[in-house]
Amino acid sequence: MESGGFFKSNVMNVAKSIKKTGKDDPRRVIHSLKVGLALTLVSLFYYSRPLYDGFGVAGMWAVLTVVVVFEFTVGGTLSKGLNRGCATLLAGALGVGAQHLATAFGKKGEPIALGALLFILVDDRTFLRFFPRIKARYDYGVVIFILTFSLVTVSGFRVNEILELAEQRLLTILIGGATCMVVSILVCPVWAGQELHNLVASNIQKLANYLEGFQAEYFHCIQDKQKSKSSLQGYKSVLGSKASEESLGNLARWEPGHGGFRLRHPWKQYLKLGALARECAYKIETLNTYLNPEIQECMELKCKFEEPCKIMSSESSKALKAISSSMKTMTAPSAAKCHIENSKTATKLLKVALETISLEDAQLRAIIPVATIASILEEITKTVEKVYDSASELSNLAHFKNVESNVSPEKQPPHLLHRGMVNPLVVDIANNNNNNNNNNKNNIDQIEINIHDIISSESPEKVENAPPKSCAENAQSNSCAVVNIIVCH
Repeated sequence: MESGGFFKSNVMNVAKSIKKTGKDDPRRVIHSLKVGLALTLVSLFYYSRPLYDGFGVAGMWAVLTVVVVFEFTVGGTLSKGLNRGCATLLAGALGVGAQHLATAFGKKGEPIALGALLFILVDDRTFLRFFPRIKARYDYGVVIFILTFSLVTVSGFRVNEILELAEQRLLTILIGGATCMVVSILVCPVWAGQELHNLVASNIQKLANYLEGFQAEYFHCIQDKQKSKSSLQGYKSVLGSKASEESLGNLARWEPGHGGFRLRHPWKQYLKLGALARECAYKIETLNTYLNPEIQECMELKCKFEEPCKIMSSESSKALKAISSSMKTMTAPSAAKCHIENSKTATKLLKVALETISLEDAQLRAIIPVATIASILEEITKTVEKVYDSASELSNLAHFKNVESNVSPEKQPPHLLHRGMVNPLVVDIANNNNNNNNNNKNNIDQIEINIHDIISSESPEKVENAPPKSCAENAQSNSCAVVNIIVCH
């Protein structure tokens, strides 16, 4: 009874594992059916008597070709199929030529000549496999060349019908490879280029989710804490995506034009964009170590840095989301430009805050974590700008659609962070206190800050170069706000 229960539990576990694998990606089930279909078609070389009489035992090469060539993506199948077909054709032709050349040396010299030719060609092709470009795209073809040339030259020494043997193997291999490519393209194709496109866009989205979750976690923003904590772990998959991106990039170059991807689509630009995303992920990993609650921080300094840091993390997150969204829709990432500028402006505010730090009454150990986080966020902001530049270059090379903004400049809301000018009026508080000490028991020192929000129909260049105006002068064309900061003693 115990052994029966153990066997039943194992069967149930295997069934659950199979069901989960199929649910995670239903395309895996379809791929299995496609491989079965291709093998059934090429098996007709044995099941059909006319085909078997024409090819004989060589028909088994078609079955072997389907087993080793059929890959999950169209690019993988085309890569292996074309590599195998071209390598077999070239190696077969050279093998037959080497056989005829060796016969010129007589019976005794023929094996020596064949051995010398075999050594030279195999040695040369094996050395080619060490070149990175050859290994990335043609490694399988080089291996098949070595295998086919060796089989033709070695077996041809004992077989008289060498030309017929090479012809049969070549035809069956070409038929098997062609069957794989046709089934892979026509029956529910899985494009490597589309996979690479989605992978890079998803990685950028994960970085944006982390920065959004970091803002909620570190600054204790009022958001869904459980959601923010789950988003803090997504960036880790970006760190290990290099191998997948490079593999998909190599396979995508074998594929014909499909969907929104043209024949000469700039797949290399995706690799550059993915490298920048990983660079940002490494900086995020460093930032993530400072979410440890055991690290003591200077709360006063944290309050000083809170606003620029929140702006940098929030705007960088919005910029990355805009880039990811534009990639998914295959449009220009112009929407991310304003968020990039916002984060750069926050960086300037951070530098101003750093200049006002006084270390006289503060503990250096408590200040370092806050200052480090601010510095890392600044570096992340710079990397996000690089990601935007790379995505813009990809958009230009791939001819993505340009989406015009529906919001006219006149209807844009005022943004003090970008359009405002802050003119502080420095007041000598000590002198005011001495002059008014006899008249007021409760001294109130007032500082007036004029904030001119420039919203006009003039061009930004004219506005920036124009001299500052007072509130009265800007009453008709510009909006002006006066903020009174009262300091009580």
